[in-house]
Parts: sequence; C-alpha cells; structure tokens
Amino acid sequence: MSYIPENALIVQSDRTILLEVHSPTAEKALVAIAPFTELIKSPEHIHTYRITPLSIWNARAAGMAVEAMVEALHQYAKYPIPEAVEQEIITLGSRYGLTIIERGENSLILRVGDRPLAELLSRDKHVAPLLGKRLSELCFEFDAGFRGLLKQALLAAGYPAEDIAGYVTGDALSIKFSETTRSGTKFLLRDYQQKAAEAFHQSGRVQGGSGVIVLPCGAGKTVVGMAAMAAVQESTLVLTTSLTSVRQWRRELLDKTDLLEDAIAEYSGEVKATGPVTLSTYQILTYRSNREEDFPHFDLFRARSWGLIIYDEVHLLPAPVFRITAELQARRRLGLTATLIREDGREGDVFALIGPKRYDVPWRELEGQGFIATANCSEIRIVQDEERQMEYALAPRRNQFRVAAENPRKVEVVKDLLERNLGHRILIIGEFLSQLETLAQLTGLPLITGKTKQKEREQLYQAFRDGKLAGLVLSRVGNFAIDLPDANILIQVSGKYGSRQEEAQRLGRILRPKSDNQQAHFYTLVSLRTCEEEFARHRQLFLTEQGYSYQIEVWD
Repeated sequence: MSYIPENALIVQSDRTILLEVHSPTAEKALVAIAPFTELIKSPEHIHTYRITPLSIWNARAAGMAVEAMVEALHQYAKYPIPEAVEQEIITLGSRYGLTIIERGENSLILRVGDRPLAELLSRDKHVAPLLGKRLSELCFEFDAGFRGLLKQALLAAGYPAEDIAGYVTGDALSIKFSETTRSGTKFLLRDYQQKAAEAFHQSGRVQGGSGVIVLPCGAGKTVVGMAAMAAVQESTLVLTTSLTSVRQWRRELLDKTDLLEDAIAEYSGEVKATGPVTLSTYQILTYRSNREEDFPHFDLFRARSWGLIIYDEVHLLPAPVFRITAELQARRRLGLTATLIREDGREGDVFALIGPKRYDVPWRELEGQGFIATANCSEIRIVQDEERQMEYALAPRRNQFRVAAENPRKVEVVKDLLERNLGHRILIIGEFLSQLETLAQLTGLPLITGKTKQKEREQLYQAFRDGKLAGLVLSRVGNFAIDLPDANILIQVSGKYGSRQEEAQRLGRILRPKSDNQQAHFYTLVSLRTCEEEFARHRQLFLTEQGYSYQIEVWD
C-alpha cells in the first residue's frame, strides 16, 4: 500500500474524510475538497468531512467536474482511496445533468440524457404524473406550474434536474450601495460578501439566480442579500423569522443603500403594505384561522411581479412555505442561513426548491480574519439540592426536563456570572417564562418574551445598542435575527433539549465583531444527574465539532 506522509487526507470507505489540520498540505487539501463535501466536525487536530449525494450534486451545480473531485482525493490522500468511494462519486456525480429543465415555445421541457432513463422516469410513480406530452424519445413537455414539484420528484428518484429554464422579469428596482452609511462611516462590501452575491447571481446567467448562501451568524448575511438585490435590480420580497428581523432589514437597507423610506414596505400582523421592496415574516404567511382553511396571506407572493425572493434563515423555512415555493420557480430565489442543518431533515427540499448551495465560509475561517468575534464556550454543571433531586426523581418522565431546567440554584450561578463579568454586555436566554421572570426581578434587567409588544422590544434593543442597558433577559425570541453587535456574554439558563440549530442561533448572538476586539463567552447552565446533561452533550458536541473550545466547570 502506498503511503504519502505529508498528505492531509484519510479517505474512508464509509465516505468520511479525515483531514489532519497540522499536515503541510492541509490548507490546499481543504480548498480542494470543500466544494463537494460536508463539514461534520472540526475540533483541534482532525476535521471530519462527509461525501453525500447532496454534497456531490451541490458541487456539480456549482460547475465542478466529477473528475476534479476524484483528482482532489487522489492528490491529497495519505493512503489509496477506497475504490467504492471513487465509484460512488463518479456514479452520483454523473447523474447531475441527466435531467435538464429548459424553456420551450409554449411550456417547459424536461430533457433526459438517455432512453433507458427516459423510460424509467416515465414510469416513476412520482415523476410520471407531472409529465405531459412526450415530444421525442428524450423530451417531455410539462406544465410550468409543476416545475418545483417535478424537481422534488426527480431529486427523490436520484436524478436531480439542472434547471436552465430561466426566470420571468420582475418590476424594475433601482438600488445601489452607498459609499458611506447614514451615520457617516465608510461602507465597503467585504470580499467574501461580494463573492457570495456573485456566486448566486452569476452575471444573470440561467445557471444562477437560485441557491443558498451559508455564512456564520454575525458575518453579514443581510448585506449579502442586499448585494444580490443590487445585482438583480428587480422588485424584491424578503421573508424573515420575526418582526425584529423585518426592522433590522429596514435599518440596514436605509443605512447602506440609496433606497428611500417609501420604497420599503412591511407586510406583517401590524401592517399590510407592499412596495418595491417588501419585508414580511414566515409567521404571517403561515397564519390561518383553522387547519381546514388555506393560507390567506399566500396572496403576497402574487401581489407584485417579484424579481427576487429572499428567504432569510432558510433552515427555519416552514413546511407550508415549501409548498408555495414549489409554485414560484420562475422567480429568482435566494436562501440565507448559518447552517443547512434542518431538524426536520428537509435539506433535499431546500436544494430542489430554493436551489443548491452557492457559497459558504466556515465559522473559524472568518473568526481568524477578524470578521466575527472569537468565542469561548463553558458548561457549568450545577448540583441540585436533595429536595429538588427527589422532585426530579419522582416527576413523570415528560416533566423531568423542566424540573431540571428550572433548578433554583441556577439563579445563584447567574448572579455569580454577572459579578464575574461586570462591565460586559450580557444576554440571559432561556426556555421557561417563570424562570426568566425570576431572573429579571433579581437582576433588574428587562425581560423580552413573545408577549412583549414589538415597539417595546425595539426600544429595549436600541437602549442596549446605545449602552443604556447592560443586559437583557430573553425568551426564545432571542434565538433569531437580533442585531446586538456589542453583546459579548451569553448565559443560557435552559434550552430546547439538544437542538444543534438553537445552539448555533444562540451562539450567533455574540459573534458580531466587537468594536473593542473583546472575546465573546457563551455559558450554558446544566443540572447534574439529570437529562439536561445528556442534552448538553449533544450541544457540546456540536460546538466542539465547529472548532470552539469548550470548558466544563462544576458549581457546588
């Protein structure tokens, strides 16, 4: 067996790839494999990547040849690569492009690579009902309204479509970045933000115009969205997770572009307006008075001739919005996210309906360049008193998590952490309102929950930004799209079981680069000898896999 000691990769037959970080070829190897692999974990010395059908098809959609993937492994592998892995890359990679969606004179056409595949798909129980007249051995006509559904069905069949049917032209929108912000500071797109927007737009070619940009929290995904708008120059619908995020988009658009106030409309529970740029939330779109009714606010998608739809935090896209997105394949679609992990496993639907991954940058790379803050993560394990431990032991299994999460001794730890971090900008975040109300009373910090009126939320967030408040206590509303750049301490008193998605969102609240270059610190409080420990291990594993240092402290 040949062995090349200076090479960085170990390719294994289960399609995982180990990268030795300290190898002399590690940096070049990472650049070579990043387009067609998924990063699984990146602790100190050995990073693990995985080859999946979606990772290969994402790379093919970005223009990477199958031969380049295989060559990358051969060039940087320490040992010979397993033949099965090479064959899997060739087999899966060659499937992309065997089905092509293109525009015909009066309808859309599915063009298939060869006759056996055409026969296979014409008999597939999910694909066949979506196909119309067979124009030739290799071509099928189909209704434009089935474009999204057909892409889903072809992906499920293992033959993802290359969609080059193009897009309708939306209403014109004149938008460009300002050289200085409204506050007078100089503004310049960061290099990776520019590259991300270009990877999405591709100079207007039919291969571009749909896809997902993956960037860490705090890296300026909103700015990337605005750069895409500036490239497209057509009316834009922006969908976000909350009203807070709507207001953040408005602030950023007014601060960094030449758009005027009346060009930006809000469509929410409070206001139902549309404009050249319209900002809305997933919550209002998926509202209906009962489960038997359709979604009345889906009419927003037809309210104007949108040239671009931006899905902010696309990993949280509700299932009903996938349904309407399947009908919107003639519109350019941009997904923005910090992670493609979906707790419901619908990553394939993101690929089929929003588009392939167009660009991503690892968290630690931007941290090393100073674009996001350096962060340390600590888990503080807290002994429950005997009475509380007995209460936990006797509680029904479904209630044990809450008993552990609301351990009263966590309040003492929070007070200790506040004393340790005096002078820092602090966020306290948790799951249960009674616990958060107690903490707000004891600390004197304002509490923001889902019941807090939007105007009051905005006032409190602004007071924190202006330095008038040293901290905030937040319910789950603090997980999403809050722009609080100077927050550098986050204390998580309770979380949603072992959710990796939530952990990424909460860590992201303190990753904005600090004006004074202060390090960020993320504390998680966990009750000892309870199910909280097991859930915390899931979150700990996620953070260490992302490359963050993680300390454990026992507080007794």
